[in-house]
Amino acid sequence: MRMTGAEAPRGLRWGVLSLMTVFAVLSAPAKPAVAGYEPPYADIVVDANSGKVLRSSAPDSSRHPASLTKIMTLYLLFERLEAGQLQLNSELPVSAHAAAQAPSKLGLKPGQSIEIEDAIKAIVTRSANDVAVVVAEALGGSEGAFAKLMTGKARALGMNRTVYTNASGLPDDDQITTARDQALLGRAIQERFPKFYKYFATTRFSYEGRTIRNHNRLLGKVEGVDGIKTGYTRDSGFNLVTSVRRANRHVVAVVLGGQSASARDARMSELIGGYIRAASAKRTAPLIAQPAEPAVRSPVQQIAAAVISPARADPAPTSAVPTPRPAPFAVAGSDDPLQPISVKTVSVKPGAQAKAGPELGYAEVTPTPAPRPDIPGVLEVKVASALPQTVPASDPATSTRPAPRRDGWMIQIGAFDQETEAKQRLYSAQSRAKSLLGRADPFTERVTKGEKTLYRARFAGLNKDQAEAACKYLKQNEIACMALKN
Repeated sequence: MRMTGAEAPRGLRWGVLSLMTVFAVLSAPAKPAVAGYEPPYADIVVDANSGKVLRSSAPDSSRHPASLTKIMTLYLLFERLEAGQLQLNSELPVSAHAAAQAPSKLGLKPGQSIEIEDAIKAIVTRSANDVAVVVAEALGGSEGAFAKLMTGKARALGMNRTVYTNASGLPDDDQITTARDQALLGRAIQERFPKFYKYFATTRFSYEGRTIRNHNRLLGKVEGVDGIKTGYTRDSGFNLVTSVRRANRHVVAVVLGGQSASARDARMSELIGGYIRAASAKRTAPLIAQPAEPAVRSPVQQIAAAVISPARADPAPTSAVPTPRPAPFAVAGSDDPLQPISVKTVSVKPGAQAKAGPELGYAEVTPTPAPRPDIPGVLEVKVASALPQTVPASDPATSTRPAPRRDGWMIQIGAFDQETEAKQRLYSAQSRAKSLLGRADPFTERVTKGEKTLYRARFAGLNKDQAEAACKYLKQNEIACMALKN
């Protein structure tokens, strides 16, 4: 007897289900696999070629994403890689906060570093919480600030019911999403970053002598599955986002709230088998995430990019492969590239400006310089190559000149040993507080006392209320700040 559209596709290893069995299974959530454990369930199957929803159950109901959160963490990391601001061999530092994350984790120690490619594989396979926080701190300065960027990116993609509060998916009542939003993200990340999306197909990788296997057990077992991510907490249940391609058909399916990993995987297999044949073989849906338009980088933006990426030689263009245009230096979590900012460097005589207080954590200019404590803010990324320590004097945006007249108020976010670091901190602060500092005048102020030279990072052109509001916001985002009256 010939089967109809409910026929299981050839190659599925779990056998062929009858039409009535498939109908019954697909019309209701799977039965509880653990007595008394019934997390709220939701699912959706989307035809990625047409954008049509083929099947759904509670697709817009709030659920906890658990480690599906890391899909967005990687989305923002892929943005930086695509823009050339980071490289796969760039090393990210491990903080005490990152190392202290609960399992599942890679077991990193404070003071270590991890290459970005290993970080990606650790997140994809082991769903390592410590590595997710390492990425968050490197890109956002703190995990809390990075979570805001994640939520901002979710809004930009149309994920209007998703809120992120951390980078890992560890339990938080306020971190919520929906099946529909996760399907949207599952489609967007592979459309926007096909080169980097391939990491989601990693079944295992080796790290420091250990072989780490992927938690996604459908890879290599279900025909056409190419990723992407599993997740679990007690409140969320067992979650899974899956992408499947067969014979030009492409579906992205989401299961939230499985009662066990095996029940979740079985449910996903049933959804794939039941709906892949109904998907279109022709692409008609528009891209979800369009690459941002290229923007011209100012000198300070170029320096900021150099601080977090190793130097690399541009490949020679060929007739077959056009040379890509430079990507914008945009803030992760926003589709709005920053307007170029020009940072001036001025010199002052010792004692001409108010001393920076110890509460800010940066050095005071004294006859006997004291060691500078660590400064909170955006973490530096260790790179394989040496960073430029000086800027050519011919650069009009960075050359030393007499201090311009600045009436009113200014803010200072630190004093640093290197001019490039001061400029990078200015860029980071203006990125974080565009609404408050977008029209401010960023500049570095060189102060020399004996053999000691420091570069104060400051914004001028503010009134008292603006300066105090900017400092309050920056401190809330773990960036040191002090308001000063000229």
